[in-house]
Amino acid sequence: MAFGRSSRKKRPVEPVTLKILVAGGFGVGKTTLVGAVSEIRPLRTEERLSEAGRPVDDLAGVEAKTTTTVAMDFGRITLREDLVLYLFGTPGQDRFWFLWDELAQGALGAVVLADTRRLEDCFAAVDYFERRAIPFTVAVNCFEGADEFPVETVQAALDLDPEVPVLMCDARDRGSVRDVLVGVVEHAVARAERVREPVVT
Repeated sequence: MAFGRSSRKKRPVEPVTLKILVAGGFGVGKTTLVGAVSEIRPLRTEERLSEAGRPVDDLAGVEAKTTTTVAMDFGRITLREDLVLYLFGTPGQDRFWFLWDELAQGALGAVVLADTRRLEDCFAAVDYFERRAIPFTVAVNCFEGADEFPVETVQAALDLDPEVPVLMCDARDRGSVRDVLVGVVEHAVARAERVREPVVT
């Protein structure tokens, strides 16, 4: 019996899996971002804010927040048949930063989520990724009622290198978040290629 091409089973594609961190200040929308785009039910490690935490948790600007991430958020998105991203949302409070080094192991890149009303809250994340040479993009979460600023203004306020992409996004919107993640991957790949290029003297 002769078999034509159409009768052959297509071999399944083994996808490349990449790890992306989602960082930023307390209450900036990291948990929302992971939940908006994840194709699996996201793993969340949230606990209710308590009176005991008030002396150490700065709620300025996020007074309505009632929970906080105490370890990480985890989600997954398939960008293409051969490319899957694992998302790890970092805790935003200073007292949980000891977890960052563990979460950063093996990360291709990161998203630093920013709120223009509290830009100073993401300085620590920017500094962390710069010091460890982890490629990152800044995603400005466009909260309702927040002032909008040109990309150049945000870059200057955060003292970013010109190569660091700044994108506007809505952390609640799957398409918007997907665009941010594609931007992170493209930035990380482009940076890796620049590093591999031979230096001509």
